Amino acid sequence: MSGELNISKQWLAKAKSDLLNADNNLKAEEIPFDTVCFHCQQAAEKLLKAYLVAKGETYPISHDLLLILEKILSFDAEAEALRDDLAILMPYAVEIRYPDDWFMPSERDTKEAREAVNHVLNWLKTRLPDLFNKTEEG
Repeated sequence: MSGELNISKQWLAKAKSDLLNADNNLKAEEIPFDTVCFHCQQAAEKLLKAYLVAKGETYPISHDLLLILEKILSFDAEAEALRDDLAILMPYAVEIRYPDDWFMPSERDTKEAREAVNHVLNWLKTRLPDLFNKTEEG
């Protein structure tokens, strides 16, 4: 397995952990909507960075999903399909984590965030199927 693909799979594993956190919290009796949205944003960020690493590209040291998207667009115009989903997830990177900028997303916002990150995951599966190949995982 190439070094880039191996590191990319590590990014994917971290993203899957964020998705598991989001999904486990969605099953809770009391759902922490802010936490679910945060993990959805984090998963999307890690999925995008996994893509860049797999392509041998550096990624911006940033939580700004649209900035990361611009890096991807410089060599893959089809990533434009992610823009609306990434815009949905953007507020959940930093602003939601601190009480001075605190806001509570609604249940609807949370479902929208989970659907948005699922679109990112599905896009990545179509662009890099080898990343999801179980026989290459070690």
